[in-house]
Amino acid sequence: MQDFENRLLKNLKHIKKWAKRNGVSCFRVYDLDIPSYPLCIDIYEDYVHVAEYKAKHKMDEDEYAQWLDDSLNVVSRVLEVPMENIFLKLRERKKGLQQYEKFSHDSFGTWVQELGAKLWVNFTDYVDTGLFLDHRVARSWVRASSKDKIVLNLFSYTGAFSVQAAMGGARSVDTVDMSQTYLSWAEKNMLENGFSDSSKFRFLREDILQWLPSIPKNYYDIIILDPPTFSNSKKMKDVLDIQEDHVWIIRRAMDGLKTDGVLYFSNNFRNFVLDEASLQKYRIQEVSKTSIPEDFRNKNIHKCYKLTHQK
Repeated sequence: MQDFENRLLKNLKHIKKWAKRNGVSCFRVYDLDIPSYPLCIDIYEDYVHVAEYKAKHKMDEDEYAQWLDDSLNVVSRVLEVPMENIFLKLRERKKGLQQYEKFSHDSFGTWVQELGAKLWVNFTDYVDTGLFLDHRVARSWVRASSKDKIVLNLFSYTGAFSVQAAMGGARSVDTVDMSQTYLSWAEKNMLENGFSDSSKFRFLREDILQWLPSIPKNYYDIIILDPPTFSNSKKMKDVLDIQEDHVWIIRRAMDGLKTDGVLYFSNNFRNFVLDEASLQKYRIQEVSKTSIPEDFRNKNIHKCYKLTHQK
C-alpha cells in the first residue's frame, strides 16, 4: 500500500501545481500507474471520482474488501477529501457497472468549472460523470475558434463541447444525440451558462447514422465528431462499429462542412487505425498527442484528428 500512497503523493504534488498554474479545477491525479492498483482517480474540485478497472488478483473476498478500504483511505488522506466526497465505481468490460455498496445509491451531482463555464457532473447514476476530462484540450480549441461560427456537435453526450463553442461566441450550435437524457443534460449545461435562445442553440434527438445523409450541405464551420467505439442501442436501426464505419461517418459529416471549415474527429478505441487511403480527398492532421492533457499518463486514451477540405 505504501507504493500506492507514494505515487499518489508524487502525482498530486506535480499535477496540483500544473492545475493551479493553468486554472484547471477538474483533473486526473492517478491513471492506472501501478498494475496492482488498477484505479483512475479524478478530482472534481471538492469531490473525487474513483474508477476501479477489474483485474485478476489472488485475493479472497475478505482480502479484497480490506484492500479496497485501505486504498480508499489512502485516497482520502492524501487528497484531503472526506470519504463521503469520494465516489467509487467498478468498471467491467461488457458487464456494465457495479457500484461499491459502501457508498450511497442516492443520486448526487454538482456544478464544476471548466474554462469559465459551469458544467454539471453526476457521480452516482452513470458509468461516467458526464464530463470527459481527456477532451479538455480539444474543447479549448473549439472555444478559441468558434467566434461567429456555425457549430455542429455530433454524438454530443452532455454537450460540454457545445457549451465551450457558445462561450467562444458561436453564432449557432446544433447539439445532436440519440439520448434524450443526455440532450436534456446538455440543455441544462447551456442554460446554466446563459445560452437560452432556442433559435441559436438547438438540441436534436436523432439516430445520427440515419440523420447524417440529410446533413445540410456546406453549412457548418466547425463539426465535432466523437462517436462511441461500439453501439447496438435498441434506439438505433444500425449497429455502430467505429473501426468499420468511420470512413462512411466522416464522409457524411464532411459533406456538411464548409470549404474552409474544420472537423474534429475523435474516438476512444485504443487500437483504432484511420483509413487514410479512403479519406485521401481530405487534408488530415492527427493531433492526438497535443490533444491529450498533461494530467493523463495514458497517452493512448483517445485518438484525435483535424480534417479540412483540400484547397
